[in-house]
Amino acid sequence: TDCYFQFLSVMEKTSIVLPRGQLTHVLRHTFAAHFMMSGGNILALQKILGHHDIKMTMRYAHLAPDHLETALRFNPLATLPSGDKVATAVGITP
Repeated sequence: TDCYFQFLSVMEKTSIVLPRGQLTHVLRHTFAAHFMMSGGNILALQKILGHHDIKMTMRYAHLAPDHLETALRFNPLATLPSGDKVATAVGITP
């Protein structure tokens, strides 16, 4: 597809070397991560990727560390007095 060849063209201009046949695999992982970071639903992602096992989808949906840090800020336990240690441990100022 056009997307594949555009991505291939960009990759050829970098020093990044992927094993043969891994280009589309990288695209799937990138799509899955961005889908979830944009608020996508893990069950919808499972259908999109065609996975039968949700565990496989969860592997694809790995999140960027900064996105996880942002998500931790919404943890209601981090605002409780007893949550101070938890918040501090994950790098959030309570």
